[in-house]
Amino acid sequence: MGIIWTIIIGFLAGVIAKFITPGDNKPSGFILTTILGVIGAFVATYLGQGLGWYGPGEGAGLIGAAVGAIIVLMVWGFMQRRG
Repeated sequence: MGIIWTIIIGFLAGVIAKFITPGDNKPSGFILTTILGVIGAFVATYLGQGLGWYGPGEGAGLIGAAVGAIIVLMVWGFMQRRG
């Protein structure tokens, strides 16, 4: 159930990030949005544990995952402009 919950939270975080981030959001579609959100959740968890916000074994929630997805989306857009 943990993986399914991560995918659901990741999808929601990806959708939130796409609506919040200004400009043209290249990643589209259900799978890419989900991947973006899941990567954002991992980024938020890693940064949160590094900063001491989350303990070992704790993951980022929806807000943290959305912030992580926004960071991933901004990096994605930056890399697309450079290419």
